[in-house]
Amino acid sequence: MITPPAAAGTVAYRAGDSLYLNITNRCCCDCDFCIRAWADGVFGEDLRFDHEPDVEEVTRAIEVAFMDGPAKEVVFCGFGEPTLRLDVVLSVTEWLRLRRIRSRLDTNGHGQLLNPEVDVPAALAAAGLDAVTVSLNAATPEEYDRVCRPVFSKSHRAVIRFAEQCGAHGLETTLTAVDYPGADLPGVADIAAAMGAGFRARAYAPPRPRPAAEKGDR
Repeated sequence: MITPPAAAGTVAYRAGDSLYLNITNRCCCDCDFCIRAWADGVFGEDLRFDHEPDVEEVTRAIEVAFMDGPAKEVVFCGFGEPTLRLDVVLSVTEWLRLRRIRSRLDTNGHGQLLNPEVDVPAALAAAGLDAVTVSLNAATPEEYDRVCRPVFSKSHRAVIRFAEQCGAHGLETTLTAVDYPGADLPGVADIAAAMGAGFRARAYAPPRPRPAAEKGDR
């Protein structure tokens, strides 16, 4: 666990041979299957912040983490949607590129909706991002709205467009879907294939009640 002194909540954590960066707890979806509803973190790490880390805190966390050994890649993936802090994603990605460290963004694909003044896929590519994993989760707009409950209307098509543009800008692009009860994994895989992207199914974690001592807002 790597926690910069100024932040309560883990900023950088390891899973497998990758280092993951938790830069926000905010999100523009409220997915049925999101563990944020019933857990405070993953892999034994507390990912809830008292404030969001700045670029210096994030890069410091990476440096300290790498003292324990290298990672195959550094992934923007925590307890919120990273593109809500696009400036941090871009700055840290540039920092990683200068050090020849592979980087990947795990996102719900709302980056362009959240940052309409920026060509987000182009900016990510220019910063040096290597790969993007986009959580589509549903093959139809109706199912997407039902299970992901996005803030934005007509966002299913926007997510697909975002993934297409990431691929067009040379980013290694993968669509994913959680294997929740009733999920149309083949349908999402077909969408991925049509745009030349990869596809990966993600395991479903059934919700569990919190112990009484853990309930309430943090």
